[in-house]
Amino acid sequence: MGILAMFRRRPYERPGFELYGAAVGAARTPALFAELGVPDTLEGRFDLVSLHVGLLIRRLRTDGDARGPALAQAVFDAMFADMDLNLREMGVGDMSIGKRVRAMWEAFHGRALAYESALDSQDPAALAEALARNVWRGAPPPDRSAERLAAVAHSQAVHLAGQGIDALAAGRIAFLPAEELVHDA
Repeated sequence: MGILAMFRRRPYERPGFELYGAAVGAARTPALFAELGVPDTLEGRFDLVSLHVGLLIRRLRTDGDARGPALAQAVFDAMFADMDLNLREMGVGDMSIGKRVRAMWEAFHGRALAYESALDSQDPAALAEALARNVWRGAPPPDRSAERLAAVAHSQAVHLAGQGIDALAAGRIAFLPAEELVHDA
């Protein structure tokens, strides 16, 4: 590999960041915190970002087009570049950044696998249980909040599955408005 290859952008880097940004925007919907009682903490925000990014990566990874898995990797890379940057901005020391990012990666990976398995099982209770365990950290969620968040996640997954790979490869994605989903759930 030549020296210039180190400075060349990856082909899906920009769309990956744009798709990741859209997932973060959907995860930050105030109704998810206010109406479902998701804790408005660093952990609660991380959990909602993990949920939305996990749904997006699931959509991309399962696409029959070869661009899908490459885009999924670009979204993943964008997420953890952002996590690294956020930790640095919060004043976390350089020596512990790697350990913190690794812990976040492990937490994301575990959640993504649990949510994907629950979605694939077609058992609505499985997704609600996984969300309750992770988002509310074992504390009882407010009345039916885990079930309602599971319904939101399922609706988003179905909606994402209907979006074409050409738009996704160009960095264009549309999440359903969570405010409407929360009210319908």
